[in-house]
Amino acid sequence: MRQYLADKIKNVALAGHGSSGKTSLAEALLFKAGATDRLGKVADANTICDFDPEETKRKVSVSMAVAPLTWGSTKINLLDTPGLFDFAAGFYEGVRAADSVMIVLSGKSGVTVGAEKAYKLATQLKKARMFVVSKLDTENADFYKVLEDLKSKFGPSVCPLVVPYYENRTVSCYINLIDMKAYKYDSAGNPSEVPMPDAGHRIDGLVAAISEAIAETDEVLFEKYFSGESFTREETIDGIRNGVKDGTISPVVCGSALTLEGIDMILDSIADLLPTAKKVADEVGETLDGEQITIECDDTQPLAAYIFKTIADPFVGKLSYVKVVAGKLSADITPINATTGQPERLGKIIYVKGKKQEDTAFISAGDIGAITKISANTGDTLCDPKRVVKLPAIKFPAACMSMAMTPKTKGDEGKIAAGIQRLMEEDLTIGYDNNKETKQQLVSGLGEQHLDVLISKLKTKFGVEVTLDKPRVPYRETIRKKVRVQGRHKKQSGGHGQFGDIWVEFEPCEAEDLEFCEKVVGGAVPKNFFPAVEKGLRDCIKHGTVAGYPMVGLRATLVDGSYHPVDSSEMSFKMAANIAYKAGIPQASPVLLEPIGSLKVYAPDANTGDLMGDINKRRGRVLGMNPDEDGLQLIEAEVPMSEMHDFTTALRQMTQGRGYFTLTFERYEQLPQMLEAAVIEDAKEMNAEE
Repeated sequence: MRQYLADKIKNVALAGHGSSGKTSLAEALLFKAGATDRLGKVADANTICDFDPEETKRKVSVSMAVAPLTWGSTKINLLDTPGLFDFAAGFYEGVRAADSVMIVLSGKSGVTVGAEKAYKLATQLKKARMFVVSKLDTENADFYKVLEDLKSKFGPSVCPLVVPYYENRTVSCYINLIDMKAYKYDSAGNPSEVPMPDAGHRIDGLVAAISEAIAETDEVLFEKYFSGESFTREETIDGIRNGVKDGTISPVVCGSALTLEGIDMILDSIADLLPTAKKVADEVGETLDGEQITIECDDTQPLAAYIFKTIADPFVGKLSYVKVVAGKLSADITPINATTGQPERLGKIIYVKGKKQEDTAFISAGDIGAITKISANTGDTLCDPKRVVKLPAIKFPAACMSMAMTPKTKGDEGKIAAGIQRLMEEDLTIGYDNNKETKQQLVSGLGEQHLDVLISKLKTKFGVEVTLDKPRVPYRETIRKKVRVQGRHKKQSGGHGQFGDIWVEFEPCEAEDLEFCEKVVGGAVPKNFFPAVEKGLRDCIKHGTVAGYPMVGLRATLVDGSYHPVDSSEMSFKMAANIAYKAGIPQASPVLLEPIGSLKVYAPDANTGDLMGDINKRRGRVLGMNPDEDGLQLIEAEVPMSEMHDFTTALRQMTQGRGYFTLTFERYEQLPQMLEAAVIEDAKEMNAEE
């Protein structure tokens, strides 16, 4: 594959809502540019970017894919990201590696939550933005309705450059507002110029808006605009390019991926208007001393490359996708991994197009490729030993839905752990915990579909079949009243016997576990046996008497007892403590405690009423509500953890995916009595599994 310098490379992430047409658009762009010889379709499961078995099976993107093409003298690396929120890892990876974000909208659905999220992340990461209104061939698609929606959501930066002209509610031609030319497309998607239709005031208004946006980008152009002069084509292109680079202009283009209408103009817009890898704002890294350092995108600089995605294949090994920010990445260098401080032995260096791989001698600054079989992980920086610098890592959304995994074949627990660890290298939004207390292997993800794909991959890649269940909750037990009991252990079996006799007062307290005290008078129990009594009780509190959960908030005071000079031993007093515990706790009004979490929900104002109702249904207490950034409201509440396992799904449905939440353990509170029976029953099942 021909090599390109950074001023001829453009890295463009396709982002937006699920089913808005990103993968189909990528396919159309690749086909139009001659990078592929057939136009694949998502419905036929034969696209270049959806090559993962899970994607072909589900007909949706579940991971980010890279597909390069050339248009004129420009190399364009398309990064096709998933739109479903469950697979947000791929969206974050793609936007991090890109220089520009092309936000794809369906002409039918308009501005959806996925488009809002893509715009927000692109703005946060200071990436150039461009909108593509696709699917204009579908029934009821309305470009101008979507355009109004875009303007009301994202303000005056929205600047249409290619617009459709409608006749009888279907698109008859596309108008390029920069050149003021109209084009009709044949059945193969080839354009032919047609006379400009009489679109009246609408076109005049759009052209005036473009001129105004361009005038804002440069003082000289502003003067020219103010004096009533028209811009030249070159000034128009330069002005838009500068506005796109600094974020004051977000161009809007349109077309149809299925019929290839407008696809050539979308490619022209990318090549002419989006910034090159050389021209985007320089990356800022951090040296070993914590100093900020600006890294220029240039081949002559020392190497700095960022790993933005990992594929962990059990047969091929690891494949690490890399964006070279500076220098050249070639096999004759042994870079330092700035995250670990260790040198990295590089495997093969390749270019990728979907699942196809092509060997290359090097990857130059600004370009994207992959390396095989290295130990580095997503988020690591590979750099020249002469300049060790760490680039900022992606901040992924936290896993918010946990389920318990049970292997279908007994004894496969080890295989599950090994498989999940490999999948966690691929997807940093997965969490895993082997919970010893509830005897469950827990997996966390971003939603039901995410976990479903994970389970499917465990089976296909690692040969482990599991079922998912609601996770168990780690309850606790405590007592509510004070009791005084005797624990007497006496055993005679020829020779030395065993004798230990104690009186203990049990009472509730604020301590996390056991608070042990002694008030023995006159040496009724010798001091050297106190630790044995405490040890015996500490062993006992691991299992409460109601359902076998650990005991908390218990004060035990040793007040009296007796001993035998020959038969008493540490073991005898440990046994006496055990007897006292088993006799005393059932008399002390033992109760179950459930974990309560501190919940923070961020959601649009319109959804707060429904959310508070949902929290109340989950036995939660709303503590307050305050406005937060991004126009969201923050609801703070305390909720029982046992009621929250499906909150992710409920919140997503209520807010169409706009809302998110954090849930952290706060404290234990008494479980309502009506719920005790079910918890005790579940505990019996859990203990029977031992």
